[in-house]
Amino acid sequence: MDLLDKAKNFIAEKVADMPKPEANITDVDFKDVTRQSVEYLAKVNVSNPYSTSIPICEIKYSFKSANREIASGTVPDPGSLKASDTTLLNVLVKVPHNIIVSLVKDIGADWDIDYQLDIGLVIDLPIIGNFTIPLCQKGEIKLPSISDFFA
Repeated sequence: MDLLDKAKNFIAEKVADMPKPEANITDVDFKDVTRQSVEYLAKVNVSNPYSTSIPICEIKYSFKSANREIASGTVPDPGSLKASDTTLLNVLVKVPHNIIVSLVKDIGADWDIDYQLDIGLVIDLPIIGNFTIPLCQKGEIKLPSISDFFA
């Protein structure tokens, strides 16, 4: 093994042992009905073990129900993670009305749908560069009722 390979292995081991930010989805709930879509709000807690703030490059999401993607997108300018603290991030998921109408045909009287929310939190770690924290949550969520459209 030459010197370059030894150096690469040394760095790889050190990077693997470095503490990294950790995240979890704490809640997904109905938020609002707009003229274009139904909005759901996902709350994501991210803990930053570093003594400096870390820029968030991008938050990507994919919202699935009945084994198909019903919404996807990115959160523009998500900000930074607070130094040595936990940051609460709000991820607004917008589902177009036509998708909701097609889901209504597939549900029962309870107005609940099964969902899977995948979030990729891309942060810029010093030395390492862009690092994606993958998150996934499955659950049930209420579709808006007629009264929500006129509230």
